[in-house]
Amino acid sequence: MEIKDRILLTAVELFMRNGIRSVSMDDIAAQLGMSKKTLYKWFDNKDQIVLATMQQHLCKEESDCEMVFAAGANALEESYNLMQWHKTMLSGINPSIFHELQKYYPEAWALFEQHKNTFILRKIIENLRRGIDEGLFRPDLDVDVLARLKLAEIELMFDARVFPTRQFELQRLHTVTVEHFLYGICTLKGHRLINQYRQLTEAD
Repeated sequence: MEIKDRILLTAVELFMRNGIRSVSMDDIAAQLGMSKKTLYKWFDNKDQIVLATMQQHLCKEESDCEMVFAAGANALEESYNLMQWHKTMLSGINPSIFHELQKYYPEAWALFEQHKNTFILRKIIENLRRGIDEGLFRPDLDVDVLARLKLAEIELMFDARVFPTRQFELQRLHTVTVEHFLYGICTLKGHRLINQYRQLTEAD
């Protein structure tokens, strides 16, 4: 593994565990067992590391997400597979990261916003249309409105003013918001399938 990749991998691990603001260049260098001088040969400051880790993370997330969607036999299975994948990912994220990105790292946050408003929005729309075609989602859905509503729900999960982090775990919020959304858009056929998937995931 190249030095730059090692730096980014280590930085992501520290950011995910501790939040971004609390991690210094000293911390990253110490975790890597390298001097700060070597670290600064690759990155001028922590802002550059945050931006590079965001680029790398979003690229991997898009690839992983495409694989998860490809494995779904129908639109609801896509949604449940994605929910399980997100719950695993969220279990290792410090909830403060999203607030810190938005407030202190505007370039990295802009990348996330672009990812959310293009890739994530497109996948939501594709899933909704597939579910309608399969008779699992109601045919009268306003796809454009609901897709953006879903995006807003994703952001809401990370709003500590609404869901204080000490009181609400991200995995819990994600499960509740996804299932609430799905129950609202499903046909009777879809509701029956949701109940099957719920039994399977609860059994796990």
